[in-house]
Amino acid sequence: MESGNVAWVLVSAALVLFMTPGLAFFYGGMDRTRNVLNMLMMNFYCVLVIPVLWVVIGYSLSQVPFDNSFIGGFHAFMLNGVGIKDNGGQLATIAYLGMFAAITPALISGAVADRMKFSAWAIFVPVWSLLVYLPVFKWVFGGWLAHRGSLDFAGGTAIHVNAGIAALAAVLVLGKRRGWPQEGHPPHSMPLVMIGTGILWFGWFGFNAGSALGANGQAAQAFMNTFIAAAAGGMAWVFVEWRRDGHPTNLGAASGIVAGLVAITPAAGYVSGASPILIGLAAGTLCSYTVRLKLKYGFDDALDVVGVHFVGGLVGSLLIGLLANPNFFGGAFRKGLFYGGGPRLLFEQLLANMSAIVWSFALTFAIMKVLQKTIGVRVDPEDEATGLDLALHSETAYHGGGQY
Repeated sequence: MESGNVAWVLVSAALVLFMTPGLAFFYGGMDRTRNVLNMLMMNFYCVLVIPVLWVVIGYSLSQVPFDNSFIGGFHAFMLNGVGIKDNGGQLATIAYLGMFAAITPALISGAVADRMKFSAWAIFVPVWSLLVYLPVFKWVFGGWLAHRGSLDFAGGTAIHVNAGIAALAAVLVLGKRRGWPQEGHPPHSMPLVMIGTGILWFGWFGFNAGSALGANGQAAQAFMNTFIAAAAGGMAWVFVEWRRDGHPTNLGAASGIVAGLVAITPAAGYVSGASPILIGLAAGTLCSYTVRLKLKYGFDDALDVVGVHFVGGLVGSLLIGLLANPNFFGGAFRKGLFYGGGPRLLFEQLLANMSAIVWSFALTFAIMKVLQKTIGVRVDPEDEATGLDLALHSETAYHGGGQY
């Protein structure tokens, strides 16, 4: 890897790391005052334990050996054999991918807000990463799904669909929040939500454009696609709720931006022209409606992880099957249906996502059930009423403690 490309990957890795505190602010602002610090800690915990896990065994299991289609091995245990002889390119890439590994379980924290034991979360994060995230990551990036021809540029299937469906499995085991949905749980701080959204949007340029693993034309296209899809997603959500509910909201704008970012993630390096606008509009519109399904079907996805990350990731991934344009990128992958490629790529996208959905949902449900039967996953009713900040962390985010 040339030095300029190494520099870009390192900068992108730092941008992706910055996304985790951005996500913490985004979720923390949407949460209650009495649970803000718990939400921040759940997110920051992921960047404490996962990088260590990644270096010890995560990278090896998810990538090495490269010719294994289902799971890696112990060949790169503790980064054995990794050096800087290639100008540091391999080490930079490993660091970059480690940032992806850290933020993925953090996405799930928004679904289980306000009622999960931190002790259970502390065990869930590394176990889920080992049993769920690493195999799916391997399948999508260099494993059997990639060999079949499915596409995922920066983690739509491996990260967002994977974590989104895991969030659904987790909340089905965990149960509803006390008083939900009768009481209503509006965001306690929209400024925090908007700050978190801005940080996420900023960091997402590293998330998507960095996945080109070089400062090249594909990175530039992914950068532009990320910018445009996020704007289109936010615009679509705002106009949908404006027409449906009679008023545009900051929460709608923030949610739509994130939905657009999620949806363009798998497609960022494979589409061009008007495609990112279409992807953003589709994600913003569909996600704005699907977040309400939790009220209809009774699953308490506290901060809309399923409606935004699962649905958004699935929308973007499937649209690759229609909009992939290899002519623009040099013909390195199959054409989408709209570019004369037939239905094959769409089928591969569907297969890849269904495989990730089945694996992630089943394993996550099993992990949560084991934790439920052993140490328990739900806080006591008294602690839930008092607030998790005081009950679990002996801290408060605001002077006076905050009772909401």
